[in-house]
Amino acid sequence: MGVESLIVFILIGAIAGWLAGQLVKGYGFGLLGNIVVGIVGAFIAGLLFPAIGISLGGGILAAIIHATIGAVILLVLIRLIKQA
Repeated sequence: MGVESLIVFILIGAIAGWLAGQLVKGYGFGLLGNIVVGIVGAFIAGLLFPAIGISLGGGILAAIIHATIGAVILLVLIRLIKQA
């Protein structure tokens, strides 16, 4: 993985984490936390979507949407665990 790819990966993770924090109110984790949430969310969606047969296509916008959906799932799971 080149430096450019790593930068794009981190930017997509940051955008997705920030969007997920806005969608799931009260669960922003700061810049670094949002990057981690976005990256983990992208990983979750990458495992979950193919298993249920959903494809969003390619490109950066699709990657951001993909990672955001996964990050929202992650934040909802975190909320459920904290409430238990």
